Amino acid sequence: MRINLVILLVCVYLTNNTLLLGQNNQNNRVIILTDIEADPDDTQSLIRLFLYSNQIDIKGIIATTSCWLPSKVNPESIENVIRAYGKIQPNLLKHEAGFPDAKTLSTLVKVGLPKYGMKGVGDGMDSEGSEWIIKLLEADDERPLWISTWGGVNTLAQALYKIKNTKTAKEAKSLIAKLRVYTISDQDDSGIWIRNNFPDLFYIVSPGDDYGSATWTGINAFVKGIDNTTISNSWIAQNIQKNHGPLGSAYPDVAWGVEGDTPAFLSLIPNGLNDSEHPELGGWGGRYELSIPDFSKTKKGGSIVEIAPETRAIWTNTIDSYTPYIAKEYGRSVKQDTVSFKNDKVTLWRWRDDFQNDFAARMDWCLQSYAEANHPPIPKLIHPEKITVKSGENFTLDAFDTTDPDGDNISFLWFNYPEAGTYKKLIKVNGAENVHLAYFTAPKVDKAETAHFIVKVTDRGTPRLSRYKRVIVTIMPR
Repeated sequence: MRINLVILLVCVYLTNNTLLLGQNNQNNRVIILTDIEADPDDTQSLIRLFLYSNQIDIKGIIATTSCWLPSKVNPESIENVIRAYGKIQPNLLKHEAGFPDAKTLSTLVKVGLPKYGMKGVGDGMDSEGSEWIIKLLEADDERPLWISTWGGVNTLAQALYKIKNTKTAKEAKSLIAKLRVYTISDQDDSGIWIRNNFPDLFYIVSPGDDYGSATWTGINAFVKGIDNTTISNSWIAQNIQKNHGPLGSAYPDVAWGVEGDTPAFLSLIPNGLNDSEHPELGGWGGRYELSIPDFSKTKKGGSIVEIAPETRAIWTNTIDSYTPYIAKEYGRSVKQDTVSFKNDKVTLWRWRDDFQNDFAARMDWCLQSYAEANHPPIPKLIHPEKITVKSGENFTLDAFDTTDPDGDNISFLWFNYPEAGTYKKLIKVNGAENVHLAYFTAPKVDKAETAHFIVKVTDRGTPRLSRYKRVIVTIMPR
């Protein structure tokens, strides 16, 4: 009997690990380009990134230049963070599988040329970093390769320059089709060169030098009319820096803006809301539309990289209308606030408390046991994620099978996300929106339309953690 039990346990172990490996194979793979030491926020973002390194497949971390660091690269600063991570990595594994060890991460640290922008692009300008990008593109891996750009992008520009000049047109097209780029505005002059010369390249950017008009600034913007606690220095000190081990000790104080580079990878985190291949659907990293930006009302002065005309559509700023839900003391536990917001930064900061709490929880994982820490709930629908209804038809969406790994109580919130679908008018919940099932009535339509509905499930652990399910409803005319 004991032998049979051992065999059973081995089988369960192998099955679970096979499932985990299968899941890890679906993780987004990413290369980071960072002008680390130009601003403390690169170090901040790197610390957060490593806490998701079991859910994001980090393939390279390349030290680069930028308009703020034009002639130097600092790979040793990346190594400093990796060493701190290595001290707590064994404890992270108590909470979730798949965190790489520090030695593995160190092999991924590369350098770009210590040259600014297009001065580092052309014949004889290859670098360890640009060669690494090409090597990964040529690898036998069909997954897209994300280039998460926190500084200048000339290391990618050099890789593309070499591909264009050494590959056949068919080979170059195949390699470029794998690339996905998200840059934190333009921090050198090679960004516009890339977009002009590679018109088919998937590229997310709030272009030009006006950082105040960029979607990514929603991560650290002080918004009048909401609670901004989770980006306050006191919250950062309490939840990230203080009594959180080596990574907390390595997290620097805010200088210009907290974690300005983090939006470049937030949408790669699997949370049930994010869909990295579809920026128009919205997620933790913001929402973007494929268009040619209008610079007629754009201010100047954010950086030294001037705005240049875009010659093709890019994934760029778009607008959400958002009315927050707030807690009620009596009766139904939530209600909509009396203030609403409508701008591009809303597309990102509307999720800010959720991803900040998630970061804080993972910082707790650095030192705490599984029993002491909080872990995100697991939303589960009792119906498909895509359904079809007819105009005027009543329908129900239900996340009854949602669970929480810690046994915590769970709160629900259902809402329509009009901007993500083709039907742009708000479809309200009939009745309570804060229960596991929600009732809706399909509006009248003259042609097939899609409407996106989100259920946000939040536990009552500390800190409170949220995950989501998105249901896409196709509404057909009668």
